[in-house]
Amino acid sequence: MRDPRFHSLAKQLIEYSTQLKPNEKILIELTDVPEEMGIALLRQVRSIGAIPFLRLNSNKLQREMLSGATDAQYEIISQHLMKEMQDMDAYIAIRGGSNAFESSSVPAKNMELAMRHLSPVLQQRVNHTRWCGLRWPSEGLAQQAGMSTEEYEDFYFDVCLMDYGALKPAMEKLKVMMENTDIVHIVDDHTDIQFSIKGMPAIPCAGEYNIPDGEVFTAPHKESVNGYITYNCPTVYQGIPFDNVSFVVKNGKIVEAQAGNQTEQLNTILDSDEGARYFGEFAIGVNPIINKPIRNILFDEKIGGSFHLTPGQAYSVVPNGNNSQVHWDLVHIQTEAFGGGKIFFDGKLIRENGLFLDEELAILNPQH
Repeated sequence: MRDPRFHSLAKQLIEYSTQLKPNEKILIELTDVPEEMGIALLRQVRSIGAIPFLRLNSNKLQREMLSGATDAQYEIISQHLMKEMQDMDAYIAIRGGSNAFESSSVPAKNMELAMRHLSPVLQQRVNHTRWCGLRWPSEGLAQQAGMSTEEYEDFYFDVCLMDYGALKPAMEKLKVMMENTDIVHIVDDHTDIQFSIKGMPAIPCAGEYNIPDGEVFTAPHKESVNGYITYNCPTVYQGIPFDNVSFVVKNGKIVEAQAGNQTEQLNTILDSDEGARYFGEFAIGVNPIINKPIRNILFDEKIGGSFHLTPGQAYSVVPNGNNSQVHWDLVHIQTEAFGGGKIFFDGKLIRENGLFLDEELAILNPQH
């Protein structure tokens, strides 16, 4: 029996997230996703008179491709993908797979090579299409999250199908607060860092670009970041698991970086290019339903009571002059369960232990 939630998710992605219109072209890219979900998306696209294009991928095949990657090969791949993306008005990517660490054995130099060639395609998609990306629930992701498969699937659809529009008024207020702020100061037991966001636009994200969603992001002035930070949310980057990543930052640049046994891999990533040791994004996570990390960045960066300060590429909608093939949303959670913490805007306490003090922002506070 077809799961009715597939239809509901397809409808939300097409009508709300990408706001697809008749005769527009959309690329649907599916990686290890059930055919029934692809069918639901294709039918939803055609139901409004738009034109679907389909690309199917496999994590295992991608790993094999990356394991033997060459410059000449990925230069051609990038050219073909760029032409395809330039033809599109919208883009949806759903990535499944049973093993989140499928690419962990790919040599770092191969990952760097592929990302260098594919980064322009990513920027074309981000800057010139209405896009939305999400992961697909699997037994592997359920195990990674410490949940049963059924529990994880229910959690997944609850979060993906929530009423994001209800969060918008509070997110708009937080946007205004951020745009009227010069100095952000963040403190807790293992973090004391500050930076300027003066004059930078703030962008509320309420289900239009990622599902799940729930963040308001901006960017620090490139050389304004100073202090130290330890991210308490586990993460996976380039197929490698990292825990307790910590940075020392001087005049915007990460001058020290540690991650226990993965310190060497961490610094290899940060040495990918000059911009990888500077920050391209600062965001506050405001999804009230997501309250614990599951080592899945699309969920973890939205955790209510969290923030992320991202090494690497800045978004074109919030340009701070930093360019990099890296964009790594490292997350720090400040709820009481994760040690607490405070965020100040120009010396005024805005959020304490993950909870906004302004009553108009209360809908963004994590539910328990």
